[in-house]
Parts: sequence; structure tokens; C-alpha cells
Amino acid sequence: MIKFHSNYIITMKDIVREGNPILHQPTQEVEVPPSEEDKETLLCMMNFLKNSQDPDLSKKYQLRPGVGLSANQIGLNKRMFVAYLTDEEGKEHEYTLINPKIISHSVSMIYLPPSEGCLSVDRDIKGFVPRYERIKVRGFNLKGEEIVLKLKGYSSIVIQHEIDHLNGIMFYDRINKENPFKLPENCKSLY
Repeated sequence: MIKFHSNYIITMKDIVREGNPILHQPTQEVEVPPSEEDKETLLCMMNFLKNSQDPDLSKKYQLRPGVGLSANQIGLNKRMFVAYLTDEEGKEHEYTLINPKIISHSVSMIYLPPSEGCLSVDRDIKGFVPRYERIKVRGFNLKGEEIVLKLKGYSSIVIQHEIDHLNGIMFYDRINKENPFKLPENCKSLY
């Protein structure tokens, strides 16, 4: 019996919070093409993001709005995530990625003011998180087909945040420990 079938509604009680060891360990590669169970789980995760961004549904189910969700955030040691976001040009993007890997990135970096947030973190964290401005990511989609995405700006930030999750890295691990608002030379604000 699989928990995260397509009509299961993920709520905040399903989200693993910081302090749980699963968030700090690299996730296991997923078999490709994905099993029916993995496909159902990913669809369920995407529904959570869409529900969390819908004012009525987020209120009904008491969801915090999210733009990305990785499998380890719902307690699964699997290298896969979903993202549902609107970029700085107002375009909507929907990503479902299995075994994603950043294959190249820009030298230039960006950060999100005032900071990044995370569904697994219930506290406000101050500080800038430097990210690559542009990345190229290779992974697999729901059909098990290899895909390569070229991402920039906000999309690039969200995808790097999720890939970090899969590698056991939390966004605040990237904030400068001595000075949370200190940035590398080549880093500018997204907005």
C-alpha cells in the first residue's frame, strides 16, 4: 500500500522538519524509468505545491506556500523533486526531475533578498544565499526520458535549492557564518 498515491493530499504534517537526519544525507538514485509508485508520489508532490499556492486550498488545508518539494522532505530517501513557480517575467514553470545533476553553471551569482525559505524550516533565517545565476541540469522526467534544462534567475535558484536538498544540504548551510549578509565578489541581487 503506497502512501503518496495521486489522490492523497499532502499537508504540513507530512513535511519533515529540520533536525530530522534524512534532510542531512544524500538521497539514493531512483530507478529509471520510474516505478508507478514513484510517478504517483511525484504527482502527489506537485499537487501539494499547486494546492499550497491556491489561496482557498492553502487556507482549507493550512498549507504554507511552497515552490519546490524534494522527496526527502516527505521522508523518502529518493533523488527526485518537483517545482512549480512563476519566474520574474511572470511565466509559469512546472518541473518534475528524477536523478537531477547540475552539469554546468555560470560564474556569475545571484541571491534572493531578503533570504530563501523552506517548507522544512519553521523559523525565519536572515542572510543571503549565493546561487549560480544560470545552470544547466540533466535529469529524467516522469516518462523516464532524459532531459536537459537551461535555467536562469529565479528558476535557477529554486532548482539549486531542491538539488541541495537531495544532496543533504540546507539553504542556510550556504549563508556566510561570520557575516550572513556578506556575498562573493560576483554576486548580485535577483530583484
